[in-house]
Amino acid sequence: MKFTRRDTLILAAAASALSLCGVATANAAEGDVVDQAKLMAPAGGMTDHMQGSDTAPVTVIEYASPTCPHCATFANTVKPDFVAAYVNTGKVRLITRPFVRNVLDAAVFMLAEAAGPTNYDNVLATYFKTQNDWAASEAPRDKILEIAKQLGFTQETFDAALTNQALFTGMEAMRDQALNDFGLQGTPTFYVNGKTLTGDKTLEQLAAEIDPLVPADFVPTEPTAAAPAAPAATPAAPAATDTMAPAAPAAETATPVAPAQ
Repeated sequence: MKFTRRDTLILAAAASALSLCGVATANAAEGDVVDQAKLMAPAGGMTDHMQGSDTAPVTVIEYASPTCPHCATFANTVKPDFVAAYVNTGKVRLITRPFVRNVLDAAVFMLAEAAGPTNYDNVLATYFKTQNDWAASEAPRDKILEIAKQLGFTQETFDAALTNQALFTGMEAMRDQALNDFGLQGTPTFYVNGKTLTGDKTLEQLAAEIDPLVPADFVPTEPTAAAPAAPAATPAAPAATDTMAPAAPAAETATPVAPAQ
């Protein structure tokens, strides 16, 4: 079963979301520095979901796409150790931002938003872990719904979550800002205190960038156990919708925002 006009947000703008990818006016290369103040002002009225201390000496912003296999590799094999070593110890505040390449990306991020801030990261982590099950499925809506119910959604809250037009418009604006202002070219892309790092990174590669930015006299906080996942929150009201768009292809170490020429 495909996403339909009745039960998804997406939109006449789904085609726009894909066609706009890759039209950035800037092209940031590995190591380029983006103004931190601009990075910390997400477009579209979006509110960042932050993990860690707001007084951490290092801020890492990741732009991620749930259908991106390289984002899944990072989320599944690197992020847990990264969070334990850097986020839970107060060295890093980590912000994961949506980069919507297609309708499936939008659906996952909309479910994460609807689940509420305490469950946002858990929803994303679950869909990254199960990416092979739903992203390549012939019935992606059914698979995404099945996983959503395991996370506490009902049919009604699932339908409502996927019809939040204002949220989708905000995610479009955030995506366009990343393309046009920050020069993002693929996912995942990381900004470490403004420095651009492209492609999936190992813990060692991130440590090499972060450790020199942590003051020598910094006193780490004691890591705390993760709080149990909260049930899905009441999502926003419905809006206009459209049909499903295909996922973009994978790249070598990062997934491009548009198919390679």
